[in-house]
Amino acid sequence: MRTGITNIGRIISGDHRQPFAAGDTIVCDGGRIAHVGEAAAEALRGCDVVIDAGGCVVIPGLIDSHVHITFGDYTPRQKTVGFLESYLHGGVTTAITASEVHVPGRPKDPAGVKALAVAARKCFLDYRPGGMRVHAGAVILEPGLTRADLAEIRAEGVWLAKAGFGAFPTPFGYEEQIAWARELGMVTLVHTGGSSIPGSSGIWADHLLRLRPNVSFHTNGGPIAMPDEDYPRLVNESDMALQVCTAGNLRTTLLCAKLLTEAAALDRLLVATDTPTGSGIMPLGMLYTISHLASLGGLSPEVAIAAATGNNARTYGLNSGVIAPGRDADLVVIDACAGGSKNDALSALANGDITAVGAVVSDGVPRFVGRSRNTPQTTSTVRIAENRVLHDFSGAAH
Repeated sequence: MRTGITNIGRIISGDHRQPFAAGDTIVCDGGRIAHVGEAAAEALRGCDVVIDAGGCVVIPGLIDSHVHITFGDYTPRQKTVGFLESYLHGGVTTAITASEVHVPGRPKDPAGVKALAVAARKCFLDYRPGGMRVHAGAVILEPGLTRADLAEIRAEGVWLAKAGFGAFPTPFGYEEQIAWARELGMVTLVHTGGSSIPGSSGIWADHLLRLRPNVSFHTNGGPIAMPDEDYPRLVNESDMALQVCTAGNLRTTLLCAKLLTEAAALDRLLVATDTPTGSGIMPLGMLYTISHLASLGGLSPEVAIAAATGNNARTYGLNSGVIAPGRDADLVVIDACAGGSKNDALSALANGDITAVGAVVSDGVPRFVGRSRNTPQTTSTVRIAENRVLHDFSGAAH
């Protein structure tokens, strides 16, 4: 499918070092971005669908790097069907599992945790709720898992390894398994902060600096934060990514942003939600945390957006998250909410508002155009200008 978006007011690249892309038109072809630049008849020729962005801002699709996937579009923690499709209406085009820890009766023996990770990953290879791309299947590290076990599931495509819920006496017990996982090219993830489920333990800087994972999960607390004095140590004594989540401690979210800014290490700031959990389901959670960082955390809106897009993509090795030719065609049209005090999306975020979502494109396919089910209406009109396919792209109204 060939999809064009034109009449764009600003293009946010997703790269915090060069946060704006020049032009007013993006063309997607076959699931990839083919053109970013000025409007041109040649670029738009042959498009199946052309979206008129009405002068709104276009950003990369948001990547929520901490979602508690189970099987299908269902969360047993909150007994809700359709939460992933609802997140897409909040601009999230990619969800990355934080491990399938919420699966009822989840196995804890080596054979069981391996089977769970492989099955979860494969169930989402061709299943895209609402058009969302879901990276499922993170092996939960447990005592008894060997390097050969990790190599076996790595060969089956499992590339995420999660520490924090296993039955080790102390968090230091994960050290060898995390080292094996990293040697095998897996992205390693460690729960950070206080205990989040019965039987797990708190994990603080001493543990993380010994374990050396790729990502400190919900470093601002999931939901309970570690002591303030641990944060400068993680920033200055490691190169791990620090993921801040909506369902955590807002004050320490802002502290992390400040410390990483001062250390010129904003590549390491990741935005996620850590949902669904006891904190609930948050379809607009990514937008809320972006607005917190932009209005309270000293970051410009475009840099806060990069922490939710390009930074996640870089850390997890994804081809999405950045608007440039050849990247995955996952795009979101955003604007100031109708009736608000600001007239454009970036000013709204700097004011502490969420933005309205006017359209979502994932894998080059428009999923809805005109109005999100979960945000207020856009100030400007986002509409289908040309349509050569038999499909109505309007989103379901309130």
